[in-house]
Amino acid sequence: MKVWANDPSSELVSVFADIARTRMADLPICNTALNVEAVGFARSSHGHWAGVMITPWAINLLCLPGQETGWPALAACSKHGWRFPSGDYEFTVAEEERLGNYHLCSLFSPAFEFPTQEQARLTALAVSHALHAEPMAAPEAPPAKATSGRRAFLGLGR
Repeated sequence: MKVWANDPSSELVSVFADIARTRMADLPICNTALNVEAVGFARSSHGHWAGVMITPWAINLLCLPGQETGWPALAACSKHGWRFPSGDYEFTVAEEERLGNYHLCSLFSPAFEFPTQEQARLTALAVSHALHAEPMAAPEAPPAKATSGRRAFLGLGR
């Protein structure tokens, strides 16, 4: 298992740019307005790296091992749930020779909704921020007034 002691962003960009130039070149699922970019990679509360990967064919949330403990030994194409402050998400296990084992959660595939790289980047930044943020609490309803009688029953108060 490959463990990433430091931010994996530059290696992710290198690997996925190579894939874009070779295996994915000229495929109709590619959005020619998009380039390969790693956005918002940070260590999560479980010690592993999480961030958003923009490619011409998809925008995915990725998890990569940041430590040996807590990383599940699963076969490619298996499913694994990761918990983040914002909630629980299902990831698919993937394997790439230069990256080793990593997990991906598809956000946009294909990524034709994005006419520019900037729009894809802003969306990826928002996703990355939301992933690590605590969910917003619903606003509390004001306490009910203690009313009785016909006016209260009709919703007119006093």
